[in-house]
Amino acid sequence: MANLNVGDDAPDFTLPGNGARTISLASFRGKPLVLYFYPKDDTSACTTEAISFSQLLPEFEALGAAVVGISADSVKKHDNFVSKRDLTIALGSDEDTAVSQLYGVWKEKSMYGKTYMGIERTSFVIDKEGRVARIWPKVKVAGHAEEVLAAVRAL
Repeated sequence: MANLNVGDDAPDFTLPGNGARTISLASFRGKPLVLYFYPKDDTSACTTEAISFSQLLPEFEALGAAVVGISADSVKKHDNFVSKRDLTIALGSDEDTAVSQLYGVWKEKSMYGKTYMGIERTSFVIDKEGRVARIWPKVKVAGHAEEVLAAVRAL
Protein backbone atom coordinates (compact mmCIF):
# COMPACT_ATOMS: atom_id res chain seq x y z
CA MET A 1 0.00 0.00 0.00
CA ALA A 2 1.63 3.18 -1.20
CA ASN A 3 1.74 6.28 0.88
CA LEU A 4 2.10 9.08 -1.65
CA ASN A 5 3.35 12.51 -0.75
CA VAL A 6 3.45 15.82 -2.61
CA GLY A 7 6.52 15.79 -4.86
CA ASP A 8 6.48 12.01 -5.43
CA ASP A 9 6.28 10.62 -8.94
CA ALA A 10 2.70 9.55 -9.56
CA PRO A 11 2.47 5.77 -10.00
CA ASP A 12 1.98 4.79 -13.63
CA PHE A 13 -1.18 2.92 -14.60
CA THR A 14 -3.34 1.87 -17.52
CA LEU A 15 -7.03 1.16 -16.99
CA PRO A 16 -10.05 0.44 -19.17
CA GLY A 17 -12.44 3.38 -19.14
CA ASN A 18 -15.93 4.42 -20.10
CA GLY A 19 -16.73 4.79 -23.78
CA ALA A 20 -14.29 1.99 -24.73
CA ARG A 21 -11.32 4.23 -23.90
CA THR A 22 -8.01 3.31 -22.34
CA ILE A 23 -6.80 5.63 -19.59
CA SER A 24 -3.11 5.74 -18.76
CA LEU A 25 -1.05 8.18 -16.74
CA ALA A 26 1.52 8.39 -19.54
CA SER A 27 -1.07 9.75 -21.98
CA PHE A 28 -1.50 12.86 -19.79
CA ARG A 29 2.21 13.70 -19.54
CA GLY A 30 2.77 17.36 -20.35
CA LYS A 31 -0.49 18.56 -18.85
CA PRO A 32 -1.98 18.64 -15.37
CA LEU A 33 -4.22 15.74 -14.40
CA VAL A 34 -6.89 15.65 -11.71
CA LEU A 35 -7.18 12.06 -10.55
CA TYR A 36 -9.98 11.46 -8.12
CA PHE A 37 -10.82 8.15 -6.51
CA TYR A 38 -14.37 7.51 -5.38
CA PRO A 39 -16.19 4.54 -3.81
CA LYS A 40 -19.09 3.69 -6.13
CA ASP A 41 -20.96 4.82 -9.24
CA ASP A 42 -24.43 6.28 -8.86
CA THR A 43 -24.41 6.74 -5.10
CA SER A 44 -25.37 10.11 -3.67
CA ALA A 45 -21.98 11.70 -2.88
CA CYS A 46 -20.21 10.05 -5.82
CA THR A 47 -22.87 11.34 -8.21
CA THR A 48 -22.61 14.87 -6.79
CA GLU A 49 -18.82 14.76 -7.13
CA ALA A 50 -18.90 13.45 -10.72
CA ILE A 51 -21.47 16.06 -11.77
CA SER A 52 -19.41 18.85 -10.14
CA PHE A 53 -16.25 17.80 -12.00
CA SER A 54 -18.24 17.45 -15.25
CA GLN A 55 -19.72 20.94 -14.86
CA LEU A 56 -16.25 22.42 -14.29
CA LEU A 57 -14.55 20.35 -17.02
CA PRO A 58 -14.49 23.24 -19.54
CA GLU A 59 -12.63 25.36 -16.96
CA PHE A 60 -10.14 22.54 -16.27
CA GLU A 61 -9.65 22.08 -20.03
CA ALA A 62 -9.09 25.82 -20.49
CA LEU A 63 -6.12 25.38 -18.13
CA GLY A 64 -4.89 22.41 -20.19
CA ALA A 65 -5.90 19.94 -17.47
CA ALA A 66 -7.77 16.65 -17.69
CA VAL A 67 -10.06 15.06 -15.06
CA VAL A 68 -10.32 11.32 -14.47
CA GLY A 69 -12.43 9.56 -11.85
CA ILE A 70 -11.46 6.04 -10.73
CA SER A 71 -13.51 3.47 -8.85
CA ALA A 72 -13.64 -0.33 -8.65
CA ASP A 73 -16.84 -0.38 -10.72
CA SER A 74 -16.88 -2.16 -14.08
CA VAL A 75 -16.65 -0.33 -17.40
CA LYS A 76 -20.30 -1.29 -18.04
CA LYS A 77 -21.33 0.40 -14.76
CA HIS A 78 -19.25 3.46 -15.71
CA ASP A 79 -20.93 3.64 -19.13
CA ASN A 80 -24.38 3.46 -17.49
CA PHE A 81 -23.40 6.10 -14.89
CA VAL A 82 -22.06 8.46 -17.58
CA SER A 83 -25.17 8.18 -19.75
CA LYS A 84 -27.64 8.36 -16.84
CA ARG A 85 -25.99 11.49 -15.35
CA ASP A 86 -24.71 13.14 -18.59
CA LEU A 87 -21.14 13.09 -17.30
CA THR A 88 -18.34 14.50 -19.46
CA ILE A 89 -15.32 13.34 -17.45
CA ALA A 90 -13.43 10.09 -18.09
CA LEU A 91 -13.97 7.23 -15.63
CA GLY A 92 -11.41 4.46 -15.13
CA SER A 93 -12.36 0.97 -14.00
CA ASP A 94 -10.05 -0.43 -11.30
CA GLU A 95 -11.89 -3.70 -10.67
CA ASP A 96 -8.84 -5.48 -9.21
CA THR A 97 -8.06 -2.36 -7.08
CA ALA A 98 -4.39 -2.45 -8.16
CA VAL A 99 -4.31 1.27 -9.01
CA SER A 100 -6.24 2.20 -5.85
CA GLN A 101 -3.62 0.28 -3.87
CA LEU A 102 -0.75 1.99 -5.75
CA TYR A 103 -2.22 5.37 -4.79
CA GLY A 104 -2.85 4.30 -1.19
CA VAL A 105 -6.61 4.83 -1.27
CA TRP A 106 -7.71 1.18 -0.82
CA LYS A 107 -8.37 1.18 2.90
CA GLU A 108 -10.22 -0.57 5.67
CA LYS A 109 -13.54 1.20 6.22
CA SER A 110 -16.42 0.59 8.56
CA MET A 111 -20.15 1.10 8.35
CA TYR A 112 -22.81 0.01 10.82
CA GLY A 113 -20.18 -1.83 12.85
CA LYS A 114 -18.89 -3.91 9.94
CA THR A 115 -15.39 -3.44 8.54
CA TYR A 116 -14.61 -3.92 4.87
CA MET A 117 -12.08 -2.82 2.27
CA GLY A 118 -12.99 0.02 -0.04
CA ILE A 119 -11.82 3.17 -1.77
CA GLU A 120 -11.36 6.19 0.49
CA ARG A 121 -12.54 9.26 -1.45
CA THR A 122 -9.25 10.97 -2.32
CA SER A 123 -8.16 13.42 -5.02
CA PHE A 124 -4.74 14.08 -6.52
CA VAL A 125 -3.46 16.79 -8.81
CA ILE A 126 -0.58 15.50 -10.90
CA ASP A 127 1.58 18.12 -12.57
CA LYS A 128 2.85 18.22 -16.16
CA GLU A 129 5.97 16.29 -15.18
CA GLY A 130 3.96 13.46 -13.62
CA ARG A 131 4.59 14.41 -10.00
CA VAL A 132 1.99 14.64 -7.25
CA ALA A 133 1.28 18.36 -6.74
CA ARG A 134 -1.66 18.19 -4.29
CA ILE A 135 -3.50 15.50 -2.30
CA TRP A 136 -6.92 15.69 -0.66
CA PRO A 137 -7.55 12.68 1.60
CA LYS A 138 -11.03 11.84 2.93
CA VAL A 139 -12.71 14.32 0.60
CA LYS A 140 -15.90 16.08 1.59
CA VAL A 141 -17.75 16.55 -1.70
CA ALA A 142 -19.36 19.97 -1.22
CA GLY A 143 -17.17 22.58 -2.91
CA HIS A 144 -14.40 20.07 -3.60
CA ALA A 145 -14.30 20.34 -7.41
CA GLU A 146 -13.99 24.13 -7.09
CA GLU A 147 -11.14 23.74 -4.60
CA VAL A 148 -9.33 21.37 -6.99
CA LEU A 149 -9.85 23.82 -9.86
CA ALA A 150 -8.26 26.59 -7.78
CA ALA A 151 -5.26 24.31 -7.10
CA VAL A 152 -4.84 23.58 -10.83
CA ARG A 153 -5.01 27.33 -11.54
CA ALA A 154 -2.19 27.83 -9.02
CA LEU A 155 0.17 25.30 -10.67
